Amino acid sequence: MRPESQRSNIQTFHVMDVWKAATERQRTHGDVLTLAAGQPSTPAPQPVLRATREVLDGHLLGYTETFGILPLREAIAGYHAGKSGIDVDAEDVVVTTGSSGAFTLLFLAAFDVGDTVVVARPGYPAYRNTLAALGCNVIEIDCGADTRFQPTVAMLDALPEPPAGLIVASPANPTGTVIDPGELAALARWCDAHGTLLISDEIYHGIGYGDQAMTSSWETSRESVVVGSVSKYFSMTGWRLGWMLVPEGLRRPLQRLASNMTVCPPAISQYAAIAAFTEESRAELDGHVQRYAVNRELLLTGLPELGITDLAPADGAFYVYADIGHLLGGSHGATSTEWCSRLLQDTGLALAPGIDFDTVHGDKTVRLSFAGSTAEVRESLVRLGRWL
Repeated sequence: MRPESQRSNIQTFHVMDVWKAATERQRTHGDVLTLAAGQPSTPAPQPVLRATREVLDGHLLGYTETFGILPLREAIAGYHAGKSGIDVDAEDVVVTTGSSGAFTLLFLAAFDVGDTVVVARPGYPAYRNTLAALGCNVIEIDCGADTRFQPTVAMLDALPEPPAGLIVASPANPTGTVIDPGELAALARWCDAHGTLLISDEIYHGIGYGDQAMTSSWETSRESVVVGSVSKYFSMTGWRLGWMLVPEGLRRPLQRLASNMTVCPPAISQYAAIAAFTEESRAELDGHVQRYAVNRELLLTGLPELGITDLAPADGAFYVYADIGHLLGGSHGATSTEWCSRLLQDTGLALAPGIDFDTVHGDKTVRLSFAGSTAEVRESLVRLGRWL
């Protein structure tokens, strides 16, 4: 048997191990509460479910255009024009098999082996791991509370040379922070001036709290790439549908790669997702955000009462990122991974250890998702408090 490839020798996504352990705990004890899952706990909007039934009865559901069916691309273009006030055409839109598929295609189309790509730390681990598997040189910029866990132009200026790419996420996973609009615009201008491809991960747009404005990189630079998805705000993770807004120069390379690697995104998801952008769907989805806001406030108030006070701002998305370094040691575990494992074993409460998101400081942080029900969040705080 041949040995595994070198490109496959990357870090696993550790939260999936938590999900596996939580599933086993549920099978044996039936008491699991999970604040580990980075996904909504609600189904797709009712208009999408109705459209799905109609599609099943009335469509062949064969292959589609590689970049997605025109009505969906038009709906996505209209969505961006409506929320950001930018002129987006259906030809700018590339529909993909989830945002994960978008990142893989984009990395292949834009970067060669040995190219340097900058990501924020803490940040979403699949950026780093996928880039590493493709032979890119990943530079992690340590982003702390002083910059709201987001990269800045000053950080880029401190690099020895301009990178081939920069990935910015706003709202970010795991911190939930939203980048300042002026800073995003400055980053976009810096990237244009230095030949760096800016990739703006905007998959959590629509899930925000307070007055923090969510802007798009395309408001400043049409040479950047915007990544979106129906997974988070639209509550359709398992439908595996994402998209990109891409500059013209990348469209042909992306088409060559996508037509060979996936042929097209899932047809049923494409036809059904058109209904996700209707006013009826948006009203239902905004109701989810109202529940997230209640759950967020419960955690931001309840965790400090339990002695967990060092929290990221949680401007958007549905996560609270917390430093638990002062709680480590003794019977609770020496690292956040051990701490989370013991918490699950003792109480049935599942949290995500920070090691996925921060390769340096993640052994003392955890991520809590508040995408579930308010009752689950309340009970989770009770269990955590008793355990501590």
